[in-house]
Amino acid sequence: MSALAHTFSDSVVITRRNLIKVKRVPDLIVFATLSPIMFVLLFRYVFGGAIGGLPDGISYAEFLLPGIFAQTVVFGSTTTGASIAEDLQKGLVDRFRSLPMSRSAVLIGRTVADLGLNAISILVMALTGLLVGWRITSSPLEAAAGFLVLLVFAFAVSWMMALVGLLVRTPEVVNNASFIVIFPLTFVANTFVPLETFPSVLRTFAEWNPVSSVVQAARELFGNQPASAPVPDAWSLQHPALYTLIWAAVILAVFVPLAVRAYLRTATR
Repeated sequence: MSALAHTFSDSVVITRRNLIKVKRVPDLIVFATLSPIMFVLLFRYVFGGAIGGLPDGISYAEFLLPGIFAQTVVFGSTTTGASIAEDLQKGLVDRFRSLPMSRSAVLIGRTVADLGLNAISILVMALTGLLVGWRITSSPLEAAAGFLVLLVFAFAVSWMMALVGLLVRTPEVVNNASFIVIFPLTFVANTFVPLETFPSVLRTFAEWNPVSSVVQAARELFGNQPASAPVPDAWSLQHPALYTLIWAAVILAVFVPLAVRAYLRTATR
């Protein structure tokens, strides 16, 4: 068996192991989905009436849901780092090291399994969104592309979090460190309010923030961006899907080898 086929086979086994763990501990998926549902309901019914500046012909539910999708998959990707740190604490990595398996399979299996959890979270949010007035008005192919852009970016962020989990090695610190970085990234963006309401400096940052491009791409692909909406000034928001994929490719190119190298150093201690 070639090295690539060996890695693929081992990665499938580790992915199954991580998904079976979720099945046996359903609290993981329950709490992973409760948070986005709470955000949808809070912003839709508590804050939605106070947020203005939306383009004509769009409801706040249609504006909000793509932003909630993006925030949820980015926060959901932090699970990768916390899970890896937990495996290190419990000595599970040492057990994997004793087996004749591909070293990178542990990281691949972890990130792919978390991608599956993010997909489930998006499904739950989409159903919740339909109940509060959100609708997809584009074609099925465009809608599928919108979900794909969200998941590709989430997968890239998972590899960043994998490196954090290998370097920090305690789940609590991983969660705290991730929150400090990701929280402002998801809020200093077009996630919940139009960028026109931002001060000039923050608006420039938000326009080039990849979270904004993820949200913008999802809105356009779901048909939640009316023709009457003003054309964004920044190239990143004029071509949001392309900009998002560029960011995802750069993140993967940088953090996949760094994470694998960190894992190998950890495994040889």
